[in-house]
Amino acid sequence: MIRRRAFLAATASATLARPAAAATAIRFVTDWKAQAEHGGFYQAVAEGHYAKRGLDVKILQGGPDVNVPQLLAGGAADFGMGSNSFISLNLVRTGVPLKAVMAIFQKDPQVLMSHPRRDINSLADMKGKPVLISAASMTAFWPWLKARFGFSDRQIRRYTYNLAPFILDPNAIQEGYLTSEPFTVEQQAHWKPKVFLLADEGYPGYANMVLVPQKWIDTNRRAVQVFVDATRDGWLRYLADPRPGNALIKRANPDITDAILAQALDKMKRYEMIISGDGRAFGLGSMTDRQWKLFRDTMASEGLYPKDLDYRKAYDLSFVRATLQKFQ
Repeated sequence: MIRRRAFLAATASATLARPAAAATAIRFVTDWKAQAEHGGFYQAVAEGHYAKRGLDVKILQGGPDVNVPQLLAGGAADFGMGSNSFISLNLVRTGVPLKAVMAIFQKDPQVLMSHPRRDINSLADMKGKPVLISAASMTAFWPWLKARFGFSDRQIRRYTYNLAPFILDPNAIQEGYLTSEPFTVEQQAHWKPKVFLLADEGYPGYANMVLVPQKWIDTNRRAVQVFVDATRDGWLRYLADPRPGNALIKRANPDITDAILAQALDKMKRYEMIISGDGRAFGLGSMTDRQWKLFRDTMASEGLYPKDLDYRKAYDLSFVRATLQKFQ
């Protein structure tokens, strides 16, 4: 009996001395410099939601020269942010094995804005009028505007990411991001532009998605699942009290101000960017086959994709469904 007790004591001591399993390191790259649109990810780091699930998450800032899919495909980052649904379908078309596993924004934040003029009260009112858009937008939401509202290429004026032409021309209309350009115009021009969110007029894309290489899904599903779970917690907490996340955002991006962060969060809430649509029906971050099919069909009808493009290869719904079941 004495020998047995000594053996058990030695075994227990060895167990206690054994080092804890190392955390799974994940480098998550965003699509731009740290901002409120990334708030839930930073909140999850600040409050330890990733750490308590065994993840060591490092957020890598994006920027104008950062190509998120390229970094993921090349192994320079592990997970990344997909700005819009076009990115995911483009990956399918080119055969790159990356999948969206959750969509933070149920609405794409793309807007058109005008001066406070009486003749513009809807997107339909912009038909035939000059619109400043970027080269990338010509193969993104512009074909949808043409199909939905009868816009034509004759309206296009090139947007070079300089707001001065729009501010100085009272007849100008310009593209923008709901949480960015309208606020900048207010600060620089001292008047409030009229803002029209394309998603509220039927534009069907998701945005702010988490992209994961297929090899992670195949070899470490648990890490992907707990990243989704922790990210969901981080975003719910950020919507309730953004201070921990904002502190990390300002540390990463010293140029951002409290005013910019506050107005962005206010618009995300007011325009129901996060808790609406599938997010309201199925939980924050959710996606559905129906919405992905609608996006593919809409853009295929304008010739942007083959009508038989297998849109289901763009995403994996199993992770957000698993998260939802835990909270039911």
